[in-house]
Order: sequence, then structure tokens, then C-alpha cells
Amino acid sequence: MNISLVGKHALVGGSSRGIGRAIAEELAACGASVTLMARNREKLMEIVSKLPTNQGQKHEYLVADITHFGTFKNIIQAHIKEFPVDILVNNTPGPAPGFVLEKNEDDFAEAFDLLFKTICHITLEAVPYMRKKGFGRIINVTSVTVKEPKPELVLSNSIRSAIVSWAKSLSQELASDGITVNNILTGYFDTERLDEVNNKKSERSGKSIEDLKKEMAESVPMGRIGDPKEFGYLCAFLASDKAAYINGASIPIDGGILRSV
Repeated sequence: MNISLVGKHALVGGSSRGIGRAIAEELAACGASVTLMARNREKLMEIVSKLPTNQGQKHEYLVADITHFGTFKNIIQAHIKEFPVDILVNNTPGPAPGFVLEKNEDDFAEAFDLLFKTICHITLEAVPYMRKKGFGRIINVTSVTVKEPKPELVLSNSIRSAIVSWAKSLSQELASDGITVNNILTGYFDTERLDEVNNKKSERSGKSIEDLKKEMAESVPMGRIGDPKEFGYLCAFLASDKAAYINGASIPIDGGILRSV
């Protein structure tokens, strides 16, 4: 099956590293013009310079910090007006790990702004342009913890669950416009974010990061942690015409670690 995204423009959040970078690279490999978005200008410039342009792609980067919503909002409005988005990948950094009794209402409010508020804003900015074209792909990078919450990730569990529910409602409203809205539920992938979570666990347990990573791999039925490139493959499929009848879905990519149906 050949996946072609030639002529499409994708905006990928958190694309200076990890899963976001892998998604951007795969979309570009399939012919899409990609705007990478993150905080680190130097990393973005480096990645953009390496993306393929052999299918007429024109790549951009957007320096934006979602922790400063007012500035972020203005940057997004201006960019999408100039570069209407066909494929929107909402990939945001996760809030700090922690248990319920370690967090207060301010922590939850901050996590809400970091995850839900920014995703809601950028999506609603992109939708009018997608409607005009009669085509759009909105892909939210979430987590398997929306189905099986992990105690040490209470902020992520809570807010990402809200995103999944919101996306389901949005998918029903936009389906007749040729726009699909789907969620990818992320398992363990070999990224900086995974290392950050393991650092926190290491402080609590006294176990080494290497041992924690090994335990994670052993807990996956496939016996390994995922390669971010594999995430990119799924995202490229969902972004394509081949996935036109997949809408409102929450698709795990986790090596089988989810035990629930």
C-alpha cells in the first residue's frame, strides 16, 4: 500500500524530539509539507534541514511555547492563517509525574492549560480551513493511561481522558465535512519523555534507570519498548486517504500492554 501525502500541509506539535519528531519525519517522507513546532529553535532548524524535499515539499518550523498561552495563541493564529493545515498532529509534552495526594488544584489547572486548552485552541483555529477544503485529519497523541490509569501519572491520566472524550464529540460534528478526528494511545516508546518518567521513578524506588527500562520492556507482551518510527507509520496512515473511514477512534500502539478490551 502506497501512502501519499503530496500536496498536504501538516503541523506537528512537540516535533523537536521523540515521537513528535518521528511523526514529522514520516509525514515528510510520504510527501507532506511539514511545519515542526516546539520551543527549541536550533533543534527545529536542524531537523527541517534534513527533511526530504524530493516531492515538492516545503517545510517550515514554528517556535512556540505552549506554557505561555497568550503568546502561543497569537503565534498559532498568524501561522495557520498563512499556512492552512490539512493534517494537525496534537502532540504536547506531558505534565510532571506525581500521585493524587501530591497534587493540588493549581497543578490540575496548570495541566489543563498545558494539555487541553492548547489542543482545543489550535484545533479550532485549523478547522475552518479544513472545512473549506473538505478535507482534514486531526490526530491527538494521548496515552494508554486513559484506559488504564497509572497512579504516578495522575495529571496526565485526568486531562488526557478529557481530550479523548472531547475528540469523540468533535469527530461526530466534523465527519460530514470530510474531517476525521482520532486519538493514538501511546505505550512505552524509547523517548526522552520515557527517560524523564523513569528518572522520577528511580528517585522513589532506588532502582537504576536501566533496570526500570528493562522492567518496562518485560511488561510488554512483545518484550520490547517501541521505536518512535513505528508511531510515525501509524500517524501517516491515519493522515492519508486510506484512513478516510476511521473516525472518532482511540487506537493503542503499545505492543499489547493494555489488558482491557
